[in-house]
Formats: sequence, C-alpha cells, structure tokens
Amino acid sequence: MTPDPHTLRRARIGVFGAFATSGFVMGAWAAALPAVDARLGLGEARLGTVLLLIQVVGLVTMFAAGKLADRITTRRLLRRIGPFTQLVLLAPALAPSFETLLAAAAVYGVGVGFVEVGMNAHSVELERYYRRPIVSSFHGFWSLGGALAGALTSLGLSAGLGGQTMLAITALASTAVFAYFTRPLLPPPGQAIGGSGGAPSGTVRIGALVLAAMFVLGLGGHLIESGAIDWANLHAARVLEADDALAPLSYTVFACAMTVFRLLGDPIRAKLGPGRALLAAGTLAAVGYAAVLASGAVGGIQLAWTGWILAGSGIAVIVPVLFSAMGEAGGSSSNIALISISGSTGLLLGPAAIGYIAEGTDLTVGLMVPAALAVFIAVAGPITMRRLLKRPTPAATASEEDATLVG
Repeated sequence: MTPDPHTLRRARIGVFGAFATSGFVMGAWAAALPAVDARLGLGEARLGTVLLLIQVVGLVTMFAAGKLADRITTRRLLRRIGPFTQLVLLAPALAPSFETLLAAAAVYGVGVGFVEVGMNAHSVELERYYRRPIVSSFHGFWSLGGALAGALTSLGLSAGLGGQTMLAITALASTAVFAYFTRPLLPPPGQAIGGSGGAPSGTVRIGALVLAAMFVLGLGGHLIESGAIDWANLHAARVLEADDALAPLSYTVFACAMTVFRLLGDPIRAKLGPGRALLAAGTLAAVGYAAVLASGAVGGIQLAWTGWILAGSGIAVIVPVLFSAMGEAGGSSSNIALISISGSTGLLLGPAAIGYIAEGTDLTVGLMVPAALAVFIAVAGPITMRRLLKRPTPAATASEEDATLVG
C-alpha cells in the first residue's frame, strides 16, 4: 500500500526533524565540553577517555540496534526508544564526578547507537517510498542542527546560563521535539499502514564480500571526514604556520562545503546514479586532499582552503550514497546498520591512525592516508555498486554473488 502524498510529506518532515534534533543534541554536547571539563577538572586525558567511551559503547550498541529494528521496525524503534536517547543527555549534564561521568557517557553512547541506526535505516525506507534519492538532505539537516546548537550554546553562555543548565534544557526540549517529529513516521515498504511489526517482506540476503566492501567504503568515507575534523586546523597552524585567527577557518570551510553539498546531493545522485556518484565524490575528495598536501610547498593557506572545500564537497555524498544503495538493494536494517558501524569505526580509528603516522613522520604524510582512501573510493565504489545492485532474489543468491566476486 502506497501512502498518499500528504502522508509522505508529513513522514519526510518528521525524518528531517529527527535528524536535525539528533544533530542539535550532538552539537550541544560538543559545545558544552569545555564547561564540563572546567566543572569537573578533567584534563585532556580523562576528557579523551570519556569521548572514547561514548564512541565505543555507541559502536557496540549499533549491532543490537540493527537487530532490534529488524524485529520491531525502525518506526517503532524511533517512536519508543528515540525520545529517551535524547533524554539521556541529562546523565553527563548532571554527573557530579569523573567516575559518574564515565557511567553517564556509557549511557549516552547507548542512546547515540540506537538513534543513529534507527534514523539512517528509516530514511532509507522512506526513500524507497519516494522512489528517488532523498537521503542526503537528511544528513544535511543533521549538520545544520549541530551548527545551530553551537550558536545557541554560545548565546546562552553569553546570557549567563551555565553549561550544565544549557545541557539540561537541551535534553528536556529535544526529548519532546524528537517525540513530536517521529509521530508521522511510516512502516517499512511492504507492510500495510498500521500493520504489525517485523521485517519488511522485500529484504534480501547480500553477499558477505559485498557487505565487506560496503563496510570498507563506509569506514574510508568517515576516516576521510575525520582527517578534516581533527587535523585541518592543526595542519594550518603547524604546517602552514597560519595565525590564530586564520587556522580555525580550515575546518569551517570544509564543514560548510560538506553541509551545502549534502543538501544538494540528492539531485546529483539522481542524475549520476550511485556508482558514478561515488566515482565523482572520491575523485573530488582526492583532488581536495592533494591540494591540501601541496599547500605547504606552493600555495599556503588559500590553496589549503580550496582543497578543504573540494574535499568537503566530495565527502558529503559518499555516506548517503552507501545508505541509499543498501536500501535500494533490499538490505535489512542490520545491513544498513553496517554502514553506521563502519562510520563509527572510521571516526574512532581515523584520528589515531593519522596521529601515529604524523608522529613518526610529519602531518603531511599522515594526511596521505585519507587522500589514498579517497582514491580507493573512486575506484572501488562503482565496482561495489554494480555488485550490490544486481538485485539478488530473496535469501537465494548470497553465495552465488560471493562466488562471482571471487571469480
């Protein structure tokens, strides 16, 4: 049963709202970190431990979230569990000591894992209703939500509200907002509106080698992104010797380009198709990183900014394309969760991998890792898309697909 256009629009607005709210919560947490650090006297090492714990617990939770979504549907997961995942921000906001903050961070990580898998899997299901690309713009709204949180946190702190108060207000307000936006969500395609839970009837088995390739592509995409998140400003300061006012703009131009192209990415993918979209995205990111790497020798900060803009424009569509392609192939919520898992793995390993290489050589050599991964995505992405979208029959062709890949 296909929903009427009004029902589809309401569901799409709901997913936009869920992504923006989740991004807002994540942005508020990031913006409040200095206040949490100052209130509890954490220091770099203990604060790093808290952030690492959130990532690790979130990563582990994603495995369970995909299985649960297959059982009860992503709509029910987001409606019943989603609001509580916003409310758990109260835990780190109110933690009175480092020890309780660790426990609170673990609880927050569970929330992050559930809501990320639920939202991404549901966005793919909604895209199947629309029968055209719509996923990339949801990720753009997530970025906008995070940017808005940073701005409002700054305003709140300037107005005299403490960081603890800001986090508590964010948790309570976001819980209500998330619950409101998830009300009009739809059941998976293949189920009647208002039908019972369970996996949609059109899911298929996808070969292990194709799933492995999708995992590596997702990991690579997020590691490329983490190269900018964690190292763009440091590259400007250390390698290019930019002053304190100019160095922070390196990540800013990357983030702005990524957000804009995520909002524009759906018509681009509709025109190119997933394979050529990954070819273009990987190539653009590789050229961007090449410009960044060359900036220390020939161009200075302006060339580096150009490179970060190109890299952000390319990386913007890689992960949305992977989510959409997995849904188009008929993958289950657990399969779609694999992309979230690969992303968290990339964000977890990326900073350390680049940092260790830079420590043994220099930062320019360290940034060759994401540059090489961008080339890999440009080459392997189209091949993987052709294999994935062969549309195997349900539960029958996974082993045949693996055999074809080996051959």
